[in-house]
Parts: sequence; structure tokens; C-alpha cells
Amino acid sequence: MDLRKGKVKVKVKVSSSSKMYSRATVSFTLIRHHGNLVHLLSLRLKSSSLLLSSLAFNAISIDSVSRNFSTSATTSVNPNPPILKIDKKSVSNKLEDALISFNQMLKSENSHSIYRIHKVLGSIAKMGHYETVLSLIKQMQFQGFLVNNYTISIGINCYCHLNRVDFGFGLLGSLLKRGYVLNVVIFSTLINGLFLENKVYEAVEFFKKLVREKQIEPDGVTYGTVINGLCKSGNTKAAIELLRSMEKHNFKADTMVHCYTAIIDGLCKDRKVSDAMSLLAEMTNKGISPHVITYNCLIQGLCNFCQWKEVTSFLKEMVEQNVFPNKRTFTILVDALCKEGKVREAEDVLEVMIERGEIPDIVTYNALMDGYCLCGQMEEARKVFDSMPNRGLELDIFSYGILINGYCKKRRIDEAMHLFREVPRKGLNYTVVTYSTILHGLFENGQCAAALELFHEMLAGGQRPNIYTYRILLEGLCNNQQFAEALSFFHLVQKTELYYDIVCYNILIDGSSKDGKHEIARKLFSEVFTKGLQPNAQTYTIMINGLCREGLFDEAKELLMRMEERGCVPDGVTYNVIIQGFLKKSLCDEAIVLIEKMVGRGFSADASTISMFVDLLPTTGRDSTLFKKIQKSAPNEK
Repeated sequence: MDLRKGKVKVKVKVSSSSKMYSRATVSFTLIRHHGNLVHLLSLRLKSSSLLLSSLAFNAISIDSVSRNFSTSATTSVNPNPPILKIDKKSVSNKLEDALISFNQMLKSENSHSIYRIHKVLGSIAKMGHYETVLSLIKQMQFQGFLVNNYTISIGINCYCHLNRVDFGFGLLGSLLKRGYVLNVVIFSTLINGLFLENKVYEAVEFFKKLVREKQIEPDGVTYGTVINGLCKSGNTKAAIELLRSMEKHNFKADTMVHCYTAIIDGLCKDRKVSDAMSLLAEMTNKGISPHVITYNCLIQGLCNFCQWKEVTSFLKEMVEQNVFPNKRTFTILVDALCKEGKVREAEDVLEVMIERGEIPDIVTYNALMDGYCLCGQMEEARKVFDSMPNRGLELDIFSYGILINGYCKKRRIDEAMHLFREVPRKGLNYTVVTYSTILHGLFENGQCAAALELFHEMLAGGQRPNIYTYRILLEGLCNNQQFAEALSFFHLVQKTELYYDIVCYNILIDGSSKDGKHEIARKLFSEVFTKGLQPNAQTYTIMINGLCREGLFDEAKELLMRMEERGCVPDGVTYNVIIQGFLKKSLCDEAIVLIEKMVGRGFSADASTISMFVDLLPTTGRDSTLFKKIQKSAPNEK
């Protein structure tokens, strides 16, 4: 595309919901690479002066704007900030200090106060107190300060982070009507706001309109905003197209590296690590030097795929290029090791991290604590939890959630509940994940009444459940032989919020079948189609299992056939379930036919199928066709 001629062609994939990145479970065998890894991490770290331009621009509803002042300044973030001792003051105290500074500046007659005020407003915004910033800007106006473009950018940025980009556009329209000249920063901030609300199509169209009508000459930050937004919304292909167009306009290398990094990160999150590595090779061949954030994106992607040899190689390459691991690099490694259960090795990396002057933060220690929880070492996890305040770190809701989840998995529900009740006393707010975690623990412990009481408490507190919360409730009730309550709850939810999916139906169909309510199971199965949902292999498997329980084997075989006709391929679980149903009734001939189909599709008999066959040996004999088929379907069995 030629932006200078106003022609922009960018195809985007629009998703109805934001793409959520889920970190895969990793496996890290340190027998061969652990020594090299620690050796590399032990190398002396050097300071780096690389800067990463922020893609979240410092961008209110205003009544007056200075006509004589315009700036295109943007904020930047140092990826290698100087190491500072962690302040033990709480976030609320930091906010209080910032507000005191702000009020002192308003009283000052110093002509440079506006610059200092912007710095304070920016720091408050970084704390996440966006509404406070908007209120302070209004206070500035009330006291006669003439706000400028930079002030406007800060305000619009706050609106965007409050998911009110519409307010930002309202301000834009007001300013344009008054004839004010707006700079590229303000437009870039609005584009970023659209991406934050997952309005990908609108963001790209707005960008194209600005270029087409020559309202802006896109700079590196604008390009970076669009590319970053496209990548985060899963439109990496469109981002690469935009990068190719950008390369025609001879932007500086330090601008290009940010765009390459955003795309590399997007490719890794799309599980296209090989493509990401190829793009890294391309940028280096063009003389664009990757920085630590670029390497971190790739290291994270490689860790997710357990490519530890490549991780070690990239760590070595970083050092050779005078790019040294930072806090994020170490945290990625600690997290990856912990997810594999290599907590001791993770502690080794943590020790090297501290020795080299990178101070672990709350994210690093949360990862370590989660590792101990995954290994079932709750006492060690608790030690990490208790040590964090002594290290100057404030426990967050994720810290509590990790430990609560660990206790729940070990069925230490009393300790989990004690910790859960401690959350508000520490000034933290529950999240839907916190509630869902403790609800699951209560149901697993058979405490249905307590779980339902907590659910009502959740609603009363204004916390809206998500689909995972509903699944936990339905499955918890069904698993505790309270199918009638689960069904009533399901119908209530349908009437109020229309919150259901195929997983919810699977839970209820399975629960009704196990409860002997086969007619209800059939009705629910039919309802799946009337609701426009697509049954999956698990749905059919549950129904086939229920029909076999009823002794309706012909219907079970017919449903298996219909399943394939509807484009849903049976998996190994489906075949084993129906084969077991026939074996229970000693219907060996039918079982043989199904075993042949199963083997032909590359599936094997599971332990339960083999065990049932062994019980039939006195009847069938070792020379039987059934025995030979079972042997063929279980290649590991001798």
C-alpha cells in the first residue's frame, strides 16, 4: 500500500472477543542444557541505553485549550531501567504523595509547572488511577491553567483505558469544530483506544481515513500502534503487510525494531515460533538490531514449545550482541522451569538473577510459588508467600489466587478459605477467578451448601460470573448427586443471561445420564441443535455411553454413524466407550467390528477395555478373533 498517496489496503480478521493468550505447560530437562543456561545467566550484566517507545500514548473533556502551544512529544519506557531498591510504601501512599505534589504545583507560579504537572499526571495514570487523572485535569482548568495538546493526550489515554474511547472521540469532534490543530499523538492515542476495546476494524478504518484525507503523516509511533493492535487481536498477517509498506518509507532502525518485535511477539502467541525466528533473522540481516524485549518474546515462545536447546542458543546470542537478560527474561525462565516441576532449578536461576543485580518482582515470586503449588509442596509455597512482604513486595490478588488454588488442589479447604477471607482485609478486591477457584475447591470437597452460599455472596458483591464459573457450578452440583439443582440453576441462567455453551450441555447431559434421567438427557441433546450449538466428540460420547447403559446398543451404533455423517469424527474415547458397552454384555462380534474401525483410525484400546477383555478370556480363549484384535489395538501389550 502507498500511504503517501492515501491508499491503504489492510485486511483484518475481526474477532468477537479479545484473543487470550494461554501459556502452555512446558517441560524442561536440564540434564544437557542446565549448565550452559546458568553459565550464560551468570555473565556480568551491562547497562543498556535502548529505549522502547510506548505504544500506549499519553493522551478530558476540556473547555479551553492553549492555541499557542502544541507538542508532539510522546513518552518512552526504558527496557533496562536502573536498579532501585523496592519501596515498601503501598500504592495508596504513592498516590497520596503524587496528589500532594500535584496540589503544590497548582499553587506554584513557576512557568515550568505545566511540564512537572504532566509528569505527575503520567505517573498517576501508570498506577491505573485513570478517573483520578481526569478529575485532576478538570481541577487544572478550574484554577486557570491552559491545558495543551499533551494534556489532552493524557486525558484521552485515560478515557481509552476506561474503555470509553467514545468520550475521546467526542472531545476530538469538539476540538476540530473550534479549529484547533491536533497532532499525530492524539490520533494515535484514539487508534490505540479502539484496539483496547477490540474494535479492530474501526481502528484500521480510522487509520486509513486519516491517511487518505491527509489529516496526519503517520510516524513510527502511529505505525507501531496499528501493528501492535493488529498483532494483539490475532491479525498478524495484516500487521506484516503494514510492516512491508512501512519499510518503503525509510524509517529509522530504532523505530523498525519496535514493529518487528510486536510482530515476533504476535507470531509466538499464535504458536508460529518458526516464522518468528525467520523474522528475527530477516531484521538482523537488514541491520536492525533486536533488543532485549525482542529476545524475550522469542524465549517465551520457545519455552512454550519446550525448545530448550534453542532457548540456550538465544541466550548465548543475546550476550554476544551485548544484549543482556533483564528481569523479564529471568522471570520467563523461572516460570517455565516451575511449570515443568523443576523448582530447584528455578531457584538457581533466581539466585543468579539476584547476584547479577536484577531484583525479582511480584511476578517472579508468584511464578516460583505457583511452581511449588504444582508440585504439591504447599509449605514451601507458603514460605515464598510469607517472604514477599519482607522483600518489600506487596502481595497482589494473583499471589492469593495461586496459594488458594494450591490449597484447594490438596483438599486443604479450611486453609484456602482462611486465605480467601484475608483478601479484603489486605485492601485487595476479589476477581471472578478468585471466586471460581474457591468454588471449585468447595465442590471438590463436597461442600455444596457452602459453595452455593459463596456464589450468592459473589453476586451480592457485584462480581459477575463468567462461563467458567457457571461450568464449575453445574459440574460441582452434578458430581455431588444434585442434578435437579444443577438443571434448575441452568434454566435460571438461560432466562437471565443466556449464558451457556456446549460444555455446559455436556456437563448436564452426563449428569442426567448418570442420575438415570435418560429422557432428560435426550431432551438436552436435542436442545443443543435447536440452540444452534455444535455438539463435539465429547457430547456424542456421553450420549453413546448413556445408551449403552440403557442397553440400547442399536441406537448407540446408529448415533455413532450419525456422528460421522454430521462431520464429527469419533476419537479414541468414543470407540473405547462403545466397545466397553458391548463387552459388558459379552457382545463380542459387535465389539470386534468396532475394534477394527478403531485400529484402522489409529486409536488403541485403553486400560479399561483391556481389563474387560481379560475378564472374558475364560469364555473367548486366547485363540479367539477378539483376542487378536485386542492385541493389535494395544501395541504395548505383550
